Amino acid sequence: MNGKALTLEQELRAALSRSSRTILSTAPEGLDAFALGHLARLAADGKRTATPLLHIARDDQRVAEIADQLSFFAPDVEIIRLPAWDCLPYDRVSPSAGIVAERIATLVRLAKGLPPGPTILLTTINAALQRVPQPATLSRASFRAAPGNIVNLEELQSFLVQNGFSRTGTVMEPGEYAIRGGIIDIFPPGRDEPLRLDLFGDTLESIRTFEPQSQRSTGQLKEIVLEPASEVLLMETTIARFRTRYTATFGGNTANDPLYEAISAGQRYQGMEHWLPLFYDRLASIFDYADWAAISLDHQIDEAMAARREQIEDFYDARKQALEQQTFGSAPYKPLEPKALYLAEPEWIDSVGSAPQFSFTPFEHPEGQGGAHVISLGGRQGRTFAAERAREESSVFPAVKTHIGTLRSGGRRVVISSWSEGSRERLVSLLREHEIGPVASADTWSEVESRDPSLISVVLLALEKGLEAPDFAIIGEQDIFGDRLIRRARKKRKAAEFLTELSSLSPGDLVVHVDHGIGRFEGLRTIEVQGAPHDCLFLTYAGGDRLFLPVENIELISRYGSEEAGVQLDKLGGHAWQARKAKLKQRVKEIADQLIKTAAARLLRKGEVMVPPEGLYDEFCARFPYEETEEQLDAINAVIEDLQSGRPMDRLVCGDVGFGKTEVALRAAF
Repeated sequence: MNGKALTLEQELRAALSRSSRTILSTAPEGLDAFALGHLARLAADGKRTATPLLHIARDDQRVAEIADQLSFFAPDVEIIRLPAWDCLPYDRVSPSAGIVAERIATLVRLAKGLPPGPTILLTTINAALQRVPQPATLSRASFRAAPGNIVNLEELQSFLVQNGFSRTGTVMEPGEYAIRGGIIDIFPPGRDEPLRLDLFGDTLESIRTFEPQSQRSTGQLKEIVLEPASEVLLMETTIARFRTRYTATFGGNTANDPLYEAISAGQRYQGMEHWLPLFYDRLASIFDYADWAAISLDHQIDEAMAARREQIEDFYDARKQALEQQTFGSAPYKPLEPKALYLAEPEWIDSVGSAPQFSFTPFEHPEGQGGAHVISLGGRQGRTFAAERAREESSVFPAVKTHIGTLRSGGRRVVISSWSEGSRERLVSLLREHEIGPVASADTWSEVESRDPSLISVVLLALEKGLEAPDFAIIGEQDIFGDRLIRRARKKRKAAEFLTELSSLSPGDLVVHVDHGIGRFEGLRTIEVQGAPHDCLFLTYAGGDRLFLPVENIELISRYGSEEAGVQLDKLGGHAWQARKAKLKQRVKEIADQLIKTAAARLLRKGEVMVPPEGLYDEFCARFPYEETEEQLDAINAVIEDLQSGRPMDRLVCGDVGFGKTEVALRAAF
């Protein structure tokens, strides 16, 4: 590490030892994540207990961007996230189960203490302003069991209900549970897969993880520790406290009040989280959950906080006005004051000021202004090539080559960032084609630093714009090709799986087994085979015949696709189904014979061979502002292969609105 970097490290270390505000200036987006990684390592250096760094971003998008950038710059730093509720203030709905699960898992981890090592908690201003249950409340609410333990089913079910779990037929999302005899499926918050508890009487025989879509077991566990699935714990004490405080706050007229009636009966109510303060003696904030090494604030955090407070006040005023004027169209909504649910400004100032505080800004900041210490990171936004892109008759790459030469002559290491693996491969190819190099791919910042400074590294890094720091420069993919509109890739499904989601079946549905024909699905059963329990689909056939199909063979059945009225079940082992299959196979062969003749005639005809022009075609594709989906790339490659084959093309490109059919056609037209 050179002298300048060492000086910066010394400044950061000194700032961590002061309980005062430090402004990290000239830190464009991307360089702030680089600095956060250094701060987290310095905070954890040599300490036996974790002293995590708390970074508050202005919104969820920034949290996702910083997490992605940290995974590149500092993969050794553990990232924990605390999202805000995904519902509006004073809403009638509860936050989604997935968001609640992530929040609870994070809060419980913090309450119980983190292992030593560099750690950053990423959260948003919305989440940081929101009050939460006290650490002791969540850490005490747990259920622990291991195979061989006695488990009282009623006590377990009571724990699940009190701690926010919802009963369902088939467990698919965090916070759900299902009971089928001695089989209890539970999806605890913070786990990637649900758990299946197998009881023999009152004895817990096994704990298995399973895949929720296929219901197939994926592993065994030696112990289960359940944490709450909601921030509202419906116990006798919390219910009594709610009843007392609700009437004290809003008056004793609770007739026809569905919220009061549901909670009084020990039942969960949609949106009850917005009355969280009434369930507990007092609430805490995220600042109470750890001994923070430092608190860092995103650029424009003050503007984001002001906008959030204004939104909270607007929704509170609207609810209060509707209550006073009785203009509500459903059950009356009795809102709590904002200070009960969210940190007031004096509380915020006290909480943030209790630890070393860092504020990021991409701009220069005068030393001493506002009484804060200033550390300049020496960064600035990188160059864009918008002017060169606007000249359609010329390529942008000569300008890129010249700029890289200028950066190198200034002693900077050059990195080019891309959004996806496909775009990275394309960038490497285009750079080599335009004789810009030497160039190679890299996966982490440490890999970049270990190389010769003259080597251009092309990396996967979600960066909207490039940046220049004293020792290195990052040129963004968007700087070269223009704005990219990144969309999340859809999960590809296997075409061979006729049926992979057990939740799509209900008892009584008709199904078709590839070998046995039409039967009726009766539900999921667990049977013992060679001394081991197996999850099976229970199917019935004509004459009361029964078939137990292991869930791992679920691809052998498909849903019966026609009207079910008047349908006759096949007899297990009968000949009717095999006869129908044989007749259909013969008909398929006849159709296939005609199709093969037509295809053979087409193959004998000659067509023009059209090969995409090298270089120009790649640059044209690179200007596509989205990340191509797997299905889109398959269609593009198939069409290009057709055009190069020298045979007439006969291909249908099929997809829903917005799936990218136009881009397939544009590349074929080019």
